[in-house]
Amino acid sequence: SKLTSLGQLEMTWRSRVHFHPLLVRVLHKSRLRYYGKPEKKLDMPYQAYFEVADGSGMMSMVLWNSLCPEWYNSIKVGTVLLLEQYAIKNSYPFKTQPTPGDSQMKRFPTIEISLNVRDPPTKISIIPEEMVKPEWGLPEVKYRFITRSELDDLPNNHSCDVIGLVTFVGRAERARKREHGEDFWLYRWAHAIDGTSDQPFILELFATSQPDVFEHIHPMTYLVCTQMRVVRDLTENPSSTIYLTTSNESQIFITGWHKGQPYTKDTKVKNFIQWTKTQREDDQMKKTVIGGYYPFPRPPNNFLKY
Repeated sequence: SKLTSLGQLEMTWRSRVHFHPLLVRVLHKSRLRYYGKPEKKLDMPYQAYFEVADGSGMMSMVLWNSLCPEWYNSIKVGTVLLLEQYAIKNSYPFKTQPTPGDSQMKRFPTIEISLNVRDPPTKISIIPEEMVKPEWGLPEVKYRFITRSELDDLPNNHSCDVIGLVTFVGRAERARKREHGEDFWLYRWAHAIDGTSDQPFILELFATSQPDVFEHIHPMTYLVCTQMRVVRDLTENPSSTIYLTTSNESQIFITGWHKGQPYTKDTKVKNFIQWTKTQREDDQMKKTVIGGYYPFPRPPNNFLKY
């Protein structure tokens, strides 16, 4: 059928009601958002953002309400979608923006693709990877993997992807979203090493929409975290409190979940796998720790400073 591109949509969307089908690849996926309120009678108040791209650039795509439980888990980073009967809206100005792996990619930030059950009822088709043709010109998923030795030179809030061998994982902890609110964020701390430094990656992992992964992070698993943000305490000693925290678009993968993921082709991931083959499991097992209370960043040594 006749296809359109994201670039054409941006130029013509105001003058059209019906749009030609779109063929896009998913480059980023946000966590699932629940926006239900007691006074609003919505059956499934869910929303999820994806960043999708074709040969012309990248645009946000929003999955609404009952389409979320139906499609959220099937649409992964790297999935190719054929979209029919979708709506185009002005984009929401305050949403988070992932950092694209390809810095040259054009963005279309003013509009977004809206997928709904009605008005119009969207038709979503997943194209299996083996049926994707090179002439479609769909971009590959690109990453920004860093090694632990590179981390100390990165600025605050820099976006990156990491892979490491888990040596410590803390218990799940809760933090209030707002001071007097009843909603909590769930998170846990983890350490992962990659052989490039004596220091581990210190990772603050908030529960994303992957409970099956979040609950099963344990020592000796290969952990991949994407779209992480660098956090450094710029006041005290900057090198002592550098860690990585998840963002709205972070994805977490552990041993058993890596097969078929686009990052398996990345050079730094391959280098890490080569390094693990030189390690003895018994030696690493002796250094692993699980659970317990992990105060981080650590409080100062004396009470006056605190």
